[in-house]
Amino acid sequence: MPIFMVERNYAEELESTLDVADGINRLNAEEGVRWLYSFLSADKRKTYCLYEAPSPQAIRTAATRTGFPADVIVEVTDRIMPNGALAEI
Repeated sequence: MPIFMVERNYAEELESTLDVADGINRLNAEEGVRWLYSFLSADKRKTYCLYEAPSPQAIRTAATRTGFPADVIVEVTDRIMPNGALAEI
């Protein structure tokens, strides 16, 4: 399954709860999308999230359903390791 990095920009500081995450995961699953994890910026107004999904459109659809932005979606295939080697995600 392809892996995508999603950049999200929020107008206000983001607060995360278990209930919110559970609701997101449930709606994502209905679209065939799996949230792997996210990085939160220091000001809590931007996230960078990794997802498994069949397509960028599936992520956009899930984002619309959850009410979260999906400002940039980029497919990623490899990691560059500290020793310079490429590794699959």
